[in-house]
Formats: sequence, structure tokens, C-alpha cells
Amino acid sequence: MSDEQALRIAVLLPCYNEEAAIGQTVAGFRAALPGARIYVYDNNSTDRTREVAAAAGAIVRTERMQGKGHVVRRMFADIEADVYVMADGDATYDAAAAPVLVQRLAGEQLDMVVGSRRSEEQAAYRRGHRFGNRMLTGILARIFGRTFSDILSGYRVFSRRFVKSFPALSRGFEIETEISVHALELAMPVAEVETAYGARPEGSESKLSTYRDGWRIMRTIGHLFRIERPVLFYGSFGLALAVTAVVLAIPLAITYAETGLVPRFPTAVLVTGMMIVAALSFMTGLILDTVVRGRREVRRLHYLSFPAVGE
Repeated sequence: MSDEQALRIAVLLPCYNEEAAIGQTVAGFRAALPGARIYVYDNNSTDRTREVAAAAGAIVRTERMQGKGHVVRRMFADIEADVYVMADGDATYDAAAAPVLVQRLAGEQLDMVVGSRRSEEQAAYRRGHRFGNRMLTGILARIFGRTFSDILSGYRVFSRRFVKSFPALSRGFEIETEISVHALELAMPVAEVETAYGARPEGSESKLSTYRDGWRIMRTIGHLFRIERPVLFYGSFGLALAVTAVVLAIPLAITYAETGLVPRFPTAVLVTGMMIVAALSFMTGLILDTVVRGRREVRRLHYLSFPAVGE
């Protein structure tokens, strides 16, 4: 019996108005992983997504709160399995690569394998999305030290202990960024496998907005930066204030040394206030870092309460 047959595998497909593609997507994963249970979570579609998915043999469920983050949170909470394969319902990800991703996860006892996208089709992976992905990936690498080559890929395979330890606080497409940071912060064993990425079938339309969703992802990175790296976040702010205060104070110090007077008294008050705020910012970062370390330890212990895949 192969590892894939011995493990309970669930395929998770969040969907919103994917009538033209969901049947092909379900059929692809059913052929690639014949023993898996395929779940389609409909997110208030106004077309026949539910009917087409059910006809293709998927287990169809509904999440009323709009946004991919809400759907992922519901899927992770409801479904019990050993291995979770998550993809979009738009038939752009290569379902045939799923056994390779699952084998990599089970064979190396990893907690997440990311299917990084490879595409030669301009229509499938637009230039603006490529640039934005590289930029956001670079920002995440600078903040968290290590990252993936494709942090926005929706094609991922998870272990049970990843899924059940992931809080899923995001509401929309920024959920992929939160997933990546969760893995990095808990130092989980992860990997990437390059997979083909194709264009949507005719009649299927993308729900992504380059600028709107890019801005939401940037906000998510900033939010996670503030929460997970408080010393660096507040320390950078405090350092900027302290340097500015010193620059403003130098002429005052020179004048005082020459004349014994402080003629620009308002500037002296401003410099003093800036140094006080800088010191408070440094202290805030240090205090919050202690809190974050405690939270991270609790999250790590909860993560470790689940067995590794295959155990």
C-alpha cells in the first residue's frame, strides 16, 4: 500500500463563481488522487458552481462570509484528514502534480509543500502579478529572514498539525501571506515544488485585482511585521526619532557651548520630546517582544501536540 493510500487526503477547493472551471478542476484532482475526498466550499456564488461541483462528484459545502480567508478558516476547522491539498477552483493549477506534492510532504514528514507557479502564458500569470509577487516576496524575506519563492501561490499541501494549529485571521486573498508567515514563525519543515500554472478555461474570470489585493497584502505584511517583530518595528521608529532629535540638537549644543544660551527654546523642547518618545518606542518594542515570545512558545507547543504526518 502506498503512502497516499494509507493517508486520509482531503482536497480543498474554495470557489466563487467558478461554474466554467470547477468541473474540470474536480475531475483533475479525482484522477490524480483517486482515494481523496474532494470538498468544494462555495462562497456565495451566483452561478451554477454548486451544481456543477456536485455533479462532478465533489462534497459541496457553503461559507456565507465573503472572502477567501473566511473560506479557508472554515475548511480548516471543519475537515478532518491527515493531508490537506488546497488549490483554487479555476483549473489553473496542475492537478496531476498533487501526488508529487503529497509524496514530498509524507516522505520527508514536512508540514507544508508549496506548489510554486511556472507559466509561459502571459494571460495565465500577468506581468503585474509577477512583479508584485517578487516585490512582496522580497519584503517578506527582509522582515522574516527566509521565505518562499512564491508566497502568493494558492496550491499548497499541508499536514494535519499545520492546519489545526493555524489561526487563519485574514479575510481575503492575503490568507496565503498569513499561511507563509505562520510556517516561518514556527520554523516548520517546509518545501517548494515547481508546478505548471495555466490559463483559466474560457468563460472563467479572475477575481483578483492587482492594486487592491496588492495593497491588502502589503497591509497584512505590515500588520504581521508589527506583531511578530516588535523590536525591529518599534525600534526602527524610535531610531528615526532619535537620529532626527540629535540632528536638531547639534546646532543648539554648539550655540550653548559658545554663548551659554539656548535662543531656540521651542526647538529644545521638541528635541527633548522626541528623545522621550524614542525611548518609549524602544521600551515598547522590548516589552512586546517578551509577549510575542510567550505567544510563539504557546503556538509551538500546540503545534507539537499533533503527530507528524504518517506517524
